[in-house]
Amino acid sequence: MLQAEQVLHDRYQLKQKQGKNAGRQTWLAYDLHTTPAESVIVKLLAFGGEVQWDDLKLFEREAQVLKQLDHPPIPKYRDYFHIDERSLWFGLVQEYIPGACLKDLLNQGKRFTEKQVRQIAMDVLQILIYLHELNPSMLHRDIKPSNLILGEDKQVYLVDFGAVQDRGGKEGATFTVVGTYGYAPMEQFGGRAVPASDLYALGATLIHLLTGTAPADLPQRNLRISFKDRVHLSPSMVRWIEKLIEPDLEQRFESASVALCALESGMAIDNTTSSQLIRPTPVEFVNNSGCGGLFDASVPVPDEIKGWNWGAFLMPYFWPFTNNV
Repeated sequence: MLQAEQVLHDRYQLKQKQGKNAGRQTWLAYDLHTTPAESVIVKLLAFGGEVQWDDLKLFEREAQVLKQLDHPPIPKYRDYFHIDERSLWFGLVQEYIPGACLKDLLNQGKRFTEKQVRQIAMDVLQILIYLHELNPSMLHRDIKPSNLILGEDKQVYLVDFGAVQDRGGKEGATFTVVGTYGYAPMEQFGGRAVPASDLYALGATLIHLLTGTAPADLPQRNLRISFKDRVHLSPSMVRWIEKLIEPDLEQRFESASVALCALESGMAIDNTTSSQLIRPTPVEFVNNSGCGGLFDASVPVPDEIKGWNWGAFLMPYFWPFTNNV
């Protein structure tokens, strides 16, 4: 049984348990090999019982993926180890991000405003652009409030990369089906995850932040999450979220960069009221055609006529000869 103050791997002193479920524990710990001792996150997996090979494969995949990633809003990989104390424990150590996960904030009763949700969406989309544009690209496949940390610096961080799929695998290869019901789109459970699948999960997450209700607990209409009657949003923001959570993959944004561009464009529209729209300055037009006074200098000549000359009238007659027709 693991306890606070216990030192694992002769290096990591456990301080406070952050979470526990089915053979998994997450601890805030100190790295005693640094001076001064730095705070780290130690994720532990107890092999055996309810935890089987597929769980261990996902756990090891997260360690391998974190080693490859180098992006500020993704906690950095620190170490991977295993210990044998009555049961076999595997440990993953990563950078500690001071802050709170969005799920905890929801559980505390916090509701997010449209402005806050916009910023969260922009932060997550920037992370997805980084992941999706890697070579080969990576799909997170498990975006949800519990995997997003709102740091003390107000930046959003994405964690838990055990469900990541490397799209560089051979076509037709079998991948472990992962995801969380309510956040993952149908194609993901069918083994066809694509970049737009992460966008669907982001949309479902934003709905949870806005309504305070998990998307799986919200009513659906034509396979779409019904949320408009529970939020107070600008029309463009509603349309943007609805496009994220389109059941039809072809109707969603095709990439995170396209979704970000659409969001930024929508913000510009929302911040401009109808009375502030730039309208062309009206130009007074005087139509003098048919009014006579052809040789009267006091009568203004319209601009559209000023450029006329006899050459323009004669040109059609000379054109066949000058062009050797």
